[in-house]
Amino acid sequence: MGPREPAGRQRCRSGQGRLVLILGGARSGKSGYAQNWAESTGRPVTYLATATAGDADMARRIARHHQDRPAKWTTVEEPRHVGQVLLELAGSPGVVIVDCLTLLASNALLSAPPGDEAGAVAALEAETADLVTAALAGRSAGSLVLVVSNEVGLGVVATSRLGRLYRDALGRANQALAAAFDDVHFMVAGLPLIVKGEAGPNPPPAKGERNQSES
Repeated sequence: MGPREPAGRQRCRSGQGRLVLILGGARSGKSGYAQNWAESTGRPVTYLATATAGDADMARRIARHHQDRPAKWTTVEEPRHVGQVLLELAGSPGVVIVDCLTLLASNALLSAPPGDEAGAVAALEAETADLVTAALAGRSAGSLVLVVSNEVGLGVVATSRLGRLYRDALGRANQALAAAFDDVHFMVAGLPLIVKGEAGPNPPPAKGERNQSES
C-alpha cells in the first residue's frame, strides 16, 4: 500500500466542509468552473440563482441556463436574502452554488429608496454578513459552498455615481467573503489562479461563461 495522501489534499478531493469564492471578469469561466466542481463531487447540488427576469430577454436567458444544468439539481431562485435560504440548507452535506454575488449586490443596492446611498450600502452589508454566517454554518455541517462573483474593479472608472457606489460596495463584499472563506480562486480565460487555499478540480473545457446575467 502506497503512502497516504496529505489530509489537505483529501479535503480538496472530497470537497466536504469547504467554502470557495470564485472570482473573475465577464466570460472568464467562473460559473462553468463552479458547476464543473459541483458535478465532480457526485453529491446533491442546490443552485441558488440571484438573477431576476426583468424583461423577456432576461427571462429567456434564465430559462436557457436552467435547462443547461443537470436535471437532478435543485434550483432556488432568490434575488435577496440568500443567506436565509443557505442557512436552511446548512444541515445537508451537499453542494450549494450561489450564482452570483454580483447580482445579489445589485438587487440589495437597488432595494433602497433612490438617493439613499447609506441605506443601499447597509442593505448589501447585511446581505453579505448573512451570507457569510450561513456559509460558515454550512461548512460545519459538511457542505461545499461555491460562491461566484465578478471582480469589477479592474476596468475603467464608472461614469455614474451609482456605478462607482456599486463597484466599491461589491469590492468590499468580495473582500468580506474572501477573508471568511477557505479558498479564493480567480478565473482568467477559463483557467483558475489559486489566490487562497487549495486547488479544485481540473477546469472544464472552454464553453463560455454560464452566469445567468451574461450570455
